[in-house]
Amino acid sequence: MNQPLAYVHPQARIAKNAVIEPFVNIERNVEVGEGTWIGSNVTIMEGVKIGNNCKIFPGAVIGAIPQDLKYDGEDTTVEIGNNTTIREFVTINRGTKASWKTVIGKSCLLMAYVHVAHDCYIGDNVILGNATNLAGHIDIGDWAILGGICAVHQFVKIGPHVYIGGGSLVRKDVPPFTKAAREPLSYAGINSIGLRRRGYTNEKINEIQDIYRILFVKGNNVTQAVRYIEANMPSTAERDEILHFIANSTRGLMKGYTRILGNSQ
Repeated sequence: MNQPLAYVHPQARIAKNAVIEPFVNIERNVEVGEGTWIGSNVTIMEGVKIGNNCKIFPGAVIGAIPQDLKYDGEDTTVEIGNNTTIREFVTINRGTKASWKTVIGKSCLLMAYVHVAHDCYIGDNVILGNATNLAGHIDIGDWAILGGICAVHQFVKIGPHVYIGGGSLVRKDVPPFTKAAREPLSYAGINSIGLRRRGYTNEKINEIQDIYRILFVKGNNVTQAVRYIEANMPSTAERDEILHFIANSTRGLMKGYTRILGNSQ
């Protein structure tokens, strides 16, 4: 759409039916897909590829250089999948030479004031609540939900189908299918509501729950829990996904379940 009050660099590639509102600034080497709407006062900097049918609300800044002193001007990108919604004043920084790109998957919702730093990888159908902040090199699996005002430490991994309560400080890796809350961040059960919504059977949910009881509730350390799970629980897609996540954790797992006792006077 030709919008005379917006600036679109001649080298930007904008689909004919994309809608660009007034006072948008789009720099060179940007792609905007079919049916995408870009609200007023959005800034899209070099190296951004936006998919089809996305919605980007006023004030967002996408593709700014990393807030990383090691960044040395390398040619890096931001990729945003189809049907993703980016609300007001979201900031998404492009990658560094560590991975060359920052990726937001398909059908995600990034609520107002979310920040996604360099080299993050966010899967499909992820929801990031208002004012959630991601440091660099964070990996978030499909269908994860982070409540508002979460802060996530660099290099943290968050598995698919995870739910993290609002206001959490996420310093450790959060394995698939779990809920996480409290301070320090701890296991708070499995995300059974989310799993049922996505078609997981009660039998499968119980299997996942049994695995996490061994890992987080029964007092085993991680090595003991993994050995027991491998020896005593049949191989399934979910069991193997959990074990693969644990084996590839670099920051260590969040704390197990701990009962919080009040003062007994």
